[in-house]
Amino acid sequence: MNAKRLDLLHELVPTASLIALIANPLNVAEIREVERAAGVLGVRLLILRASNLKEVEEAFATLVAQRAGALQVTGDPTFFTWREQLAALAARHAVPAIYLYRETVEAGGLLSYGTNLLEGYRTVGVYAARILKGEKPADLPVQQGTKLELFINAKTAKALGITVPLPLSGRADEIIE
Repeated sequence: MNAKRLDLLHELVPTASLIALIANPLNVAEIREVERAAGVLGVRLLILRASNLKEVEEAFATLVAQRAGALQVTGDPTFFTWREQLAALAARHAVPAIYLYRETVEAGGLLSYGTNLLEGYRTVGVYAARILKGEKPADLPVQQGTKLELFINAKTAKALGITVPLPLSGRADEIIE
């Protein structure tokens, strides 16, 4: 999904030759996935590692200083916790950004692409109930979200002076006003 998010961001901001990536330094696999995708797209990638809010703010200062044309935030659960701060920083610095969770778009982020968080919580509840009824966890099949959703915040796009291409807006599950 990280590669697809980079592709969607590049589709929205095709003039961005340098794209920043904010990632938890422990998520090496995610970083490598985005590096490979950047190579395929022919864009330079500025990797910014952050594991606390101070480092996130420093990462934004760096991406502004380096003149990154866009930003991708990895799906680290910590970043979900900071979704409002991330959206506010991206707006303050006028940086188009893509996130994993719809909730970040609802908080003012530009776009997101990922699985439905609430559906994941429902699945966890069903599994917990099955275990409480006596099923062995090892006997339960591994499940992951199968439906990926694209959300775009039209108000944020307008504030950034971005016209969302029709093919991209046509694929969106929802355009949030």
